[in-house]
Amino acid sequence: MRNSTTVKLNGCAAATRAVAEIEADLRVFEAEERRRLGLEEAPEPWRDPDIIPFTEDQRATTTLLFGGLTRMHEVLLEASFQRFGYKIKALDCPDKASMQWGKEFGNRGQCNPTYFTVGNLLKYLMHLRDVEGMATADIVNGYVFVTSGGCGPCRFGSYVTEYRKVLNDAGFNGFRILDARKFGEHKRDPNAAGLKLSLAITVAGYKSIIAADVMNAMACRIRPYEVVPGATDAAIGECGNILRDAFKKGGSVLRALLCCRKLLDRVEVRRLTPKPKVAIIGEFWAMTTEGDGNYQLQRFLESEGAECAIQPVTSYLLYEVWEVIHDTSERMMLRRRDGRKHGKESNSPLLTLAACRLIDFVSRKTFAAFARAVGLRHYRLPDMNRLAFIAREIYPNELRGGEGHMEVGKVIEAVSENKVHMVISVKPFGCMPSSGVSDGVQSLVTAKYPEANFCPIETSGDGAVGVYSRIQMALFKARARAAEEYEKALADNGIEDPDRLRQGKLNSAIYYPRHKVAGTAANALYELGGK
Repeated sequence: MRNSTTVKLNGCAAATRAVAEIEADLRVFEAEERRRLGLEEAPEPWRDPDIIPFTEDQRATTTLLFGGLTRMHEVLLEASFQRFGYKIKALDCPDKASMQWGKEFGNRGQCNPTYFTVGNLLKYLMHLRDVEGMATADIVNGYVFVTSGGCGPCRFGSYVTEYRKVLNDAGFNGFRILDARKFGEHKRDPNAAGLKLSLAITVAGYKSIIAADVMNAMACRIRPYEVVPGATDAAIGECGNILRDAFKKGGSVLRALLCCRKLLDRVEVRRLTPKPKVAIIGEFWAMTTEGDGNYQLQRFLESEGAECAIQPVTSYLLYEVWEVIHDTSERMMLRRRDGRKHGKESNSPLLTLAACRLIDFVSRKTFAAFARAVGLRHYRLPDMNRLAFIAREIYPNELRGGEGHMEVGKVIEAVSENKVHMVISVKPFGCMPSSGVSDGVQSLVTAKYPEANFCPIETSGDGAVGVYSRIQMALFKARARAAEEYEKALADNGIEDPDRLRQGKLNSAIYYPRHKVAGTAANALYELGGK
């Protein structure tokens, strides 16, 4: 026994000496490499510098850059700020080149939206410097990028810092990145702020977002059924110009939308074509962007014969308002100690609740008015309380990050109310909140609702073929459901020759039937048949 123990101790000592020798060799190798590369001094860790403010006296000579939404949103937001005297430019939709620039200068382990967004900004700045010949100092002093930040649990909270580091490493040290949510924290004089988000600007910006949501929803309703390819895009382009002029000049948005309605109604459509309806949900940026960031998902689905049901930006803004209402209501139920307020509790919680409910009410009424003006029939924004209620059993309402419980609620609502034939949840590779929802919690949802045709996909900037293949497999089932639904609608309404019905309001591009089943063509048959 003693000899066996001695052998074991000697073996452990030998292993320890071997590890120590390896570590010593590595230190020698590291020192030699540092001398060879001129890195004898240890590099200083990156520190986010104090933000250089954007002041009022710089407004006339400074261009605000922004991006990340749909093209319609960016055009209308650009016009809204130009009306108030800002020099502002929306960047082009990020492409693969943007991702490559972002990966070249960005840290490893970032998520897709970071690479695409900062790479797109960097690509534009390098174009100014290398193609247009602008001096780097003039670019740094003459441009500001406005974005949105946030807190955990994802990496969204560190986006702004990552952007500054990338631009510093690429030679644009000192370039200003402003977080719209935290704007004002670093102002030295609030009265001299270059970007003043006054009530008038905020209202105009909110209206431009709602108008863009309405136009995008109309485009997704019309484009899959157009007879002449490209007719819808041409009409939407003209509508964008009309709305841009209205926002830039402070004109009537409702009047502009009525003009858009006439343009859209000229598009020739064929509604009685059974198509699978696909809802696109997921991480906000990945499901919203129209470019390579999600492999041009909307256009791909339409090329495969599907109708897309996209998520409006307004619904996410309403979700944030709901969060404030929910959290304020919960804090009001807590008992105070020594008369002290709880963290983030307002001095007037009732006033906070009233203000948030007013914002929710006005937003919904504005959306309804804009939708009615342009001809967006039978479209309602999601009921946030209902989504929270149907999702809370599976996904707690207090668990935040990304879209929180909304992804779960949207899937349950879509399946239980037969709104779509298929749900795609798109998210960046490694997105912690959204991946946890789609790959984890949604498995429980699909177990409780086995009829759900749920397809989660991850985007990384490459691998489009694999994503398209995965979607096509799920689309096969969605097409079969749409065709079966259409045939049942024909039988239920006693229609033998649907071609005879292709007249009257069916020829109108703005016509859209009430919801009874998922498919638009089947709904039209039920509405025309009076069932």
